[in-house]
Amino acid sequence: MGKRTRIINEPSDIVPLLRAFGSDTHKKVFECLQNGWKTEAEIEKEVGFSPREGLDVLKKSGFVESKWRMPQPGKMPEKEHHSSYSKVQVNFQCSVEDLSDLIMVTFKSDKELRSYLDLIEKEVKSGNQSMNGLQRVVDKSIMFIRAVARRSPKALVKA
Repeated sequence: MGKRTRIINEPSDIVPLLRAFGSDTHKKVFECLQNGWKTEAEIEKEVGFSPREGLDVLKKSGFVESKWRMPQPGKMPEKEHHSSYSKVQVNFQCSVEDLSDLIMVTFKSDKELRSYLDLIEKEVKSGNQSMNGLQRVVDKSIMFIRAVARRSPKALVKA
């Protein structure tokens, strides 16, 4: 299963990918999902820990698909997951400064990025949804803002 190739054309898409595979726990969850569709309970039994965070990060990076498993009569349906890709092709060009921002945002702690994320969320809620407008308020590059948004479970960046 999951023998497709994920093509990454947008530089900021590399942030959730590096976050997902920069952690042993997320990588174990991904490897478990290479072997077919599994529920959270089945994953937890196989890897030995709760897969929730790993699943969330892998979903954000686009490497996990989910669907509902048909239950036995009288039982509740459960979500099951599997890896949707087994290969990656990276196809983008950016400045060294932008690449630096991407790498920096990828490996900073959530606490270090919280103030930027809060500011971005506040601005978007008040109607400032353009990248240029956000760039003026946050005083960081557009690539930095995109990277921070890619890290957030709440934010969604559209091309």
